[in-house]
Amino acid sequence: MKSGTSHARTSMAMASGGTRIAVEGEGGFDFRKGEGRLVVRLPEGTSGARPGERRTVTELVVPGTLFMKNRGAGVPAGKWVRVDTRSIADGNLISAGATDPGSAAELLRGARKVTYAGTSRTAGGTVVRRYHGTSELTAAARETSPRRRGELAAAARGFAENTVPFDAWIDGQGRLRKVRHQFTFAGGGPGGTGGTRSGSAGGADAGRSGRGGGDRGGGRDGRAAREGVTVASTTWFYGYGVPVEVVMPEPDDIYAGEIAPF
Repeated sequence: MKSGTSHARTSMAMASGGTRIAVEGEGGFDFRKGEGRLVVRLPEGTSGARPGERRTVTELVVPGTLFMKNRGAGVPAGKWVRVDTRSIADGNLISAGATDPGSAAELLRGARKVTYAGTSRTAGGTVVRRYHGTSELTAAARETSPRRRGELAAAARGFAENTVPFDAWIDGQGRLRKVRHQFTFAGGGPGGTGGTRSGSAGGADAGRSGRGGGDRGGGRDGRAAREGVTVASTTWFYGYGVPVEVVMPEPDDIYAGEIAPF
């Protein structure tokens, strides 16, 4: 994006067999560097949470890598988990509870059959134009920058469907203000970050033994595997031009070991 940086807010809702699970996040993203920081609020019942608690996980996104702090599920307090996002079957589009703002925007490079759907206003009163269409994952991977290509190529291989419906809201300066993608997959879905290995070497085992995206909520009881899962991922962009700083963990602060599912 020409503006370089922005605040971002994310929402991911998963529906399966009448069960709806919601995950929210908030942070900032530097589109020039392809890196950002999000604080993601998990649903109740995730591993390590007290009854009624919605635990938060800090996520750092850099090209090819996802760092998570307060991951729980056997990870020592204060330690970071490191996962190679190019090795996750969905390219980390949904498995960490948030489609990171960079990937959400880059998916539009594969836009096809786009139609104009009128105007509306943001919560702050800005007039935005809405467009509806589908994104082809293979086209998005081909057209994106080299630093994003591995992740989107993994998503193109991991999802059963190559096309993803989207709605995008653009302001008068041509800036993306909101985008919603709908990911649908059968069974447990593409492998997530659960049941994988973390480490400073890059989490090469990510996605091989992990359970699917359904592990984040309603899929725990097996209904997701039987009935399929729909995930609606929405990202809002605001505060363009704000300073965004991402401080990488020190090597000694990265946990090396098996990661249990959420």
